[in-house]
Parts: sequence; C-alpha cells; structure tokens
Amino acid sequence: MAIHQYWGNVEEDWAGFSSQITFSNPFFTSQKVEVFLGEEFDEDGEEIEEPPTENQLNAFAETYQSFITNFENHLLEMQAKAFERYQTLYAHYYENPEKSGKPALNINSIEKHNEYIKEIMFLRILENDTIKLSIRYQIDTEHGLEFRFENGQIVAVGGIAET
Repeated sequence: MAIHQYWGNVEEDWAGFSSQITFSNPFFTSQKVEVFLGEEFDEDGEEIEEPPTENQLNAFAETYQSFITNFENHLLEMQAKAFERYQTLYAHYYENPEKSGKPALNINSIEKHNEYIKEIMFLRILENDTIKLSIRYQIDTEHGLEFRFENGQIVAVGGIAET
C-alpha cells in the first residue's frame, strides 16, 4: 500500500491495520496508544486481510481529526458515563463490605472514579464516523470498558467488544 497523506504507512498489526499515528492525552497513563483503522474481523469472524482503501483512510482521517479536536468534551462525557456505569453495575458490590469481603472503595464521585479509567488500551476508527475507545478498567479488568462514538456522540458504553 502507498503511504497515505495523513496516516503515513498503514500496515497490518496485532489487531487489524494501524498507522504511524498514535493517540495520547495527559488524562491517561498510557503515553502513546495505537490507532487501528477499520474493523479487525469481518461478519464471519475472519481476520480482515485487505487494507483500508484510500477513500476509507480519508474518511478515517476526518473522523479522527474531529475526535481529537473535541477530545476534552468527549473526555468529560466519558468520565460521566463511566461513573454512571459503575453506579449501575458495580457499586452495589464494591461499596458493600458484606458482599465484597473488602473495605468499601468509597467511589462516590466522578473524580474518585476517574482513577480507575486512566489506562487506555487502543482506539479504533471505523466507517460511518465511528470510533471505539477501549480502556483497561481497574474495577473490571476482565471485561474492560469501551466507548463507542458515532458522529461525535457516545452511543454505547460496555465491556470491550460489546459496543
């Protein structure tokens, strides 16, 4: 594949295709994380072996540039949604020593919860102005935490590969 004007050299990687562009933000402990371009698997569960087309790469670049331009707003929304998820799915266990067998975590605010969502694993840019951002969630490392953005809005929050 030729070198793309924005992405540079696009190559097959451990989870699909990626480029030389990485993502970082001071909120996250990870220095630079991979940006994957397109899906890793097709509808039959087979690894995609064909690299993204020039048109797809151009669309991915627009999606990514818009995402990083508005990232501070996205981060605030991710923090709020992650805390809501904690309250809904996990707080009844981790805030109750009788259930968990451990002292309560005392996570009663977005700020306290933010400490558990600081490790971003990777970012995946998909067709139709869609991005998935995957986090190693310290509350549930088995499932992690993933945010799915469509047209610049969070449309789903779940475990990794659930959105």
